[in-house]
Amino acid sequence: MRRLVVVENLKRWPLTLQGAEVVSARDYLVDPEYTGMRRAVVYNLCREYRYQSLGYYVSLLAAARGHRPFPDVATLQDLGSGQATKVVAGSLNELIQKSLATIRADQFEVSIYFGRNLAKRHERLAREIFNAIPAPFLRARFTKQAHWRLSHVRPIAGGDIPEAHRAFVIEQFERHFASTHSTLRRQELRYDMAILWRPDDAEPPSDAVAIRKIIKAAQQEGFAARVIGPEDYGSVAEFDALFIRETTAVDHHTYRFARRAEAHGLVVIDDTASILRCTNKVFQDEIFTRHGVPTPRTLIVHGRNSREVESAVGFPCVLKRPDSSFSLGVTKVASPQELERELPSALLLSPLVIVQEWTPSAFDWRIGTLGGEALFACRYHMVRGHWQIAAGGTGTRRRYGRVEAVALEEVPPHVLDVAVRAARLMGDGLYGVDLKDVDGLALVMEVNDNPNIDSGNEDAVLKDELYAAIARHFRQAVDRRGNEVVRA
Repeated sequence: MRRLVVVENLKRWPLTLQGAEVVSARDYLVDPEYTGMRRAVVYNLCREYRYQSLGYYVSLLAAARGHRPFPDVATLQDLGSGQATKVVAGSLNELIQKSLATIRADQFEVSIYFGRNLAKRHERLAREIFNAIPAPFLRARFTKQAHWRLSHVRPIAGGDIPEAHRAFVIEQFERHFASTHSTLRRQELRYDMAILWRPDDAEPPSDAVAIRKIIKAAQQEGFAARVIGPEDYGSVAEFDALFIRETTAVDHHTYRFARRAEAHGLVVIDDTASILRCTNKVFQDEIFTRHGVPTPRTLIVHGRNSREVESAVGFPCVLKRPDSSFSLGVTKVASPQELERELPSALLLSPLVIVQEWTPSAFDWRIGTLGGEALFACRYHMVRGHWQIAAGGTGTRRRYGRVEAVALEEVPPHVLDVAVRAARLMGDGLYGVDLKDVDGLALVMEVNDNPNIDSGNEDAVLKDELYAAIARHFRQAVDRRGNEVVRA
């Protein structure tokens, strides 16, 4: 993929870059070499981004050509309207005060190059502004009265880079190229995949070995894949696909990453709809009931109907927060008296709480599905001496039951059938359906949007083919997206 640095005046461009072509804005807009170019990243460093300016048309036509404009038109509009400044000023006020606390002047400017500043003490502020306003070069001006206030954020044109900053800017260009484009690019990998993963995640859906296998499988399907973290929010638009391998939640950066990626046309797993549906058990109960998917007896409790639990569900029962996961936020309740003690604290966190029939079993089935079809299967055995597949707190204090991978042909057909039906109600992404097989009846406990895929566990039967299947799914989805007709 070619990298184009687009500027208004080539004579004013002060830098020599390795691995990028510097192009005038007018040439980019009209030269057939660029109008017919198949794939490119376009770094728009024009002086002016206002509506119908040269800089505006560079990003607009880059998007129409299937190139990746950086910044995109939405960011240009936010910059031009001042909306971006308002968002940053409101959301980063505490960080602004902390970062500028030692500045004695009444005015101060922070130059931001790909989210970096020359001064280490302003690095976090620069990164957060870049994440809110993803543009290569920005200059934020602050003024101080009683407190520091963000006055405005403006793009920095290439010709306006101070001479003292130029070595640093070249370094940031090279760092950016290295981080977003694998060395395997020389092998003509066609697409780019971002894998959102943190090794310090308390409950990571994949371990480090599995992540390496995902990257390898993606490369074999034509993706230059790399791991990104929460600090890379501003760079999401530079990829073709996003694979979220963090524990997801609606009020979390994982959801914001998915939403931003979708807005830029990326193929995303987990997509926002899946996160919304799978992280709320109230939604799942409603849709399973509507479509006749079998579940344990369930009652949505809202405080006024708590006396109905005994007749509707019985005791013992299980009290679940709507957003519970990994067996956290799930409490076994043995009697009406225990329910009366536990329910008020649960209702403080959510006006609706799930109370479900207790269905003891030696293991839960986990059926992994992808694109509406079964992909892998496991038995998740209960923790010894406990009634759940996980017990204890988080991180190193957690205990887990044994994971036993099973070939799909060895799974009871009725379990597979119900699992696939349940998963299709969530979407066509990657899901983990948890079921109990009780006297020949498969009961869906929940559908998870980011199922565990750990080396030696879920992949024990399929091995590398599990990762290859996921990579093929991404490849096919990105190929389809590339063939879609773009309409204004």
